[in-house]
Amino acid sequence: MGAENHNTRHAQVDVDGMHCAACSTRIEKVVSNIEGVNSATVNLAAESLDLHWDEAVTPYEQIQEKVHGLGFTLADLPINESTLLTFSISGMHCAACSTRIEKVVSGLPGVIKAEVNLPAEKGQFEIDKSGGSIRAIKDAIARLGFSASRVSNKADDYLRKKEETLQRLQQMKTNLLRMLFLAVPLFYISMGHMMGLPLPAFLNPENSPAGFGLVQLLLVLPIIWLGRNFYLIGIPALLRRVPNMDSLIAVGTGAAFIYSLWNLVEIFMGISPMAKAMDLYFESAGILIALVSVGKYMENRAKVHTSDAITQLLELAPEEATLLENGEQRTIAAEEIEQNDLLLIKPGERVPADGTIEEGESSLDESMLTGEAIPVTKGPGDRVIGGTVNTNGVLKMRCTDTGEDSVLAGIIRLVQEAQGSKAPIAGLADRISLYFVPAVMAFALLTGLAWYFIGQVEFTMALRFFIAVLVIACPCAMGLATPTSLMVGMGRGAQLGVLIKNGTALEMAEKIDTVVFDKTGTLTEGKPRLIDLVVVDDHLREEEVLQLVASAELSSQHPLAEALIEAARDRNLTVTQPLDFEAIGGRGIRARVNDKEIILGNYELLKEHDIIFAGFDSQVEALSQAGKTVLYVSVDQRPTALLGIADTLKNESREIITRLQNLGHQVVMLTGDNPTTAAAIASEAGISEVIAGVLPDQKAEKITALQQHGRKVAMVGDGINDAPAMAIADVGMAMGTGVDIAVESGDIVLMKGNLAGVHQALSLSRAVMKNIRQNLFWAFAFNVTGIPVAAGILYIFGGPQLNPMLAGGAMALSSVTVVSNALRLRLFSGK
Repeated sequence: MGAENHNTRHAQVDVDGMHCAACSTRIEKVVSNIEGVNSATVNLAAESLDLHWDEAVTPYEQIQEKVHGLGFTLADLPINESTLLTFSISGMHCAACSTRIEKVVSGLPGVIKAEVNLPAEKGQFEIDKSGGSIRAIKDAIARLGFSASRVSNKADDYLRKKEETLQRLQQMKTNLLRMLFLAVPLFYISMGHMMGLPLPAFLNPENSPAGFGLVQLLLVLPIIWLGRNFYLIGIPALLRRVPNMDSLIAVGTGAAFIYSLWNLVEIFMGISPMAKAMDLYFESAGILIALVSVGKYMENRAKVHTSDAITQLLELAPEEATLLENGEQRTIAAEEIEQNDLLLIKPGERVPADGTIEEGESSLDESMLTGEAIPVTKGPGDRVIGGTVNTNGVLKMRCTDTGEDSVLAGIIRLVQEAQGSKAPIAGLADRISLYFVPAVMAFALLTGLAWYFIGQVEFTMALRFFIAVLVIACPCAMGLATPTSLMVGMGRGAQLGVLIKNGTALEMAEKIDTVVFDKTGTLTEGKPRLIDLVVVDDHLREEEVLQLVASAELSSQHPLAEALIEAARDRNLTVTQPLDFEAIGGRGIRARVNDKEIILGNYELLKEHDIIFAGFDSQVEALSQAGKTVLYVSVDQRPTALLGIADTLKNESREIITRLQNLGHQVVMLTGDNPTTAAAIASEAGISEVIAGVLPDQKAEKITALQQHGRKVAMVGDGINDAPAMAIADVGMAMGTGVDIAVESGDIVLMKGNLAGVHQALSLSRAVMKNIRQNLFWAFAFNVTGIPVAAGILYIFGGPQLNPMLAGGAMALSSVTVVSNALRLRLFSGK
């Protein structure tokens, strides 16, 4: 295993050919042991490999070859530095046309390669992501007198993969219907006479044993052909000594088919025709393949919905945009948008890219990105996100980020990576799956031999026990139990505005017993406001004092200064630039306004200037106990006023804290405020445990101290100055805003910037982990009870023998049950 260094690369690539947990676990084990590979995580449900490796030690092509040697296909690495574009070009008549286009486009900035196919009327152009322009290529071709259009606006890898999956699903359905069309008469002919159903004389085993067997053979052969992948995949895997689910089906049905075929040959040879006709098991092979195919189809159909959240996110991006050039409107494809483009967004349209509003005002619906149903009012200077909906006004926006750099693309990328991750709880199922199939094959063989030699049953009955054990023991349900729940749960979280980075963070979130909140900007609005102005000098009115202190603060950068200036402007007071200004670090300011000397700050600052506020202790104490920061004001060396400034709680703070406490979580407030002010705000929020007077660089130490007392801690902060504390916490939760998402700061990103996301994240983790445990329980319970029944434990005590066809149906049902249970998470609301 290579160590992490600057040569380490990370990629998430598709794996084709996996059919059960044995496949995914085998790939993961083999790739992880390749020199230079730091980690390899295979997701069966997503059919992907998340790979970290040192390219200097082992080139990616060698890893591909290793996976290919196991019988699977590992996709090529995605091209990160360049993009390959395909255009349909019309108007070309000869080689001169195509050559001219190649020459002109090749000379465009950022174009790496240009190839034009005259007969196909297609052009392929490789462009540098940082410098190439789709619009420039189209315009250049248009100036030459030809027209070009991008082939498929849905060239995104994910959408293409999903389209291929849907096509494969349709093919599976077609094959399945054909199998069932053949399986019904096969079952009727083979079993009908036992149930008293009429058969024509040429099919009746008593009258025509050869016809009875031959027609069954003719019906089962097309079924085997339609289900040939079980053999094409399962038999080679068995020969490579890495058997999988297909190996179980191939061996079980193959044994039944070969045994029956040999008996049919003996019938035609005249060896006990009647007895041999009653000893045919073509229907077991055919109906087993059909039933297992039903299960595989239902499983794959259900799995398609595990990534519905990503599909919905991708569909947010509009296909067209209105470009404003030289005062004129021009409709372009959204993929042609470039930085600094001026775009027009009409009412009801989706914002085509990230940008800043230059003109107009409107309300934007950001619900699909943030989960927040209430539209947000935006105006000039405000940022907007691609994919959000302009509900009423007309906007002109300047594009800042497009394509892979947009917020929407970042969210999709984050969700895809999270869905491809693995939770620690999956480890047990993976370890069992790796050895499960070989163990089952050995057990099935032992079962058949034991019944034949020790149980003294007929060979045909021993064969049925052998086949039943093989078929019922498929580990698919175990392999799907965790990844399907993670994919659906994380996708649902993204729809609600809760982005969970990986399976480990989600599993840990369920274990959290203590939630620590940063105060400013998390529990509070993060915007101080002037609440109280107590004038203690009879020579000045309240408005005069406010006008003087607000003017004095015009040159200050302190957050409290903004509160005073905003309060003055709210009262329509005129503020003027101070003639003289001095900021006194950490204590206050001194300034001259309208020939008056203003000193504003804490008690120590004014005492230092021999300005004593005597007799006002009760007012100061009352303001402090109400959670307000007290500032002292003097005008011309006279005690003049007391200011009470507070950062108000968010509207939802108290409700969410109560809900967290009802879930059994201990809630802690972490702040740099003095203990009196902190206690007042905590009391208002309903928090009893407060850690106050903490400098930003000390927050991580306080989190560590809580952990040393055995607590599992989640730290909720703004994702910037709280980053060290969030990093050291068991789970870090970063408050985003839907626009400025601090995706690097926390394990979980709350896109709403709303505390409701904390409750939703913790509730979602509980729901997903409960769902995973349900899946694992049923997957293990199914095999623990099913295998002994298939092996004949009930038969020993006079009970029934499990028919291989019923075993096949039960096996298919187990996988469908697990995936269907995971899909219930799509209904999670977190309320």
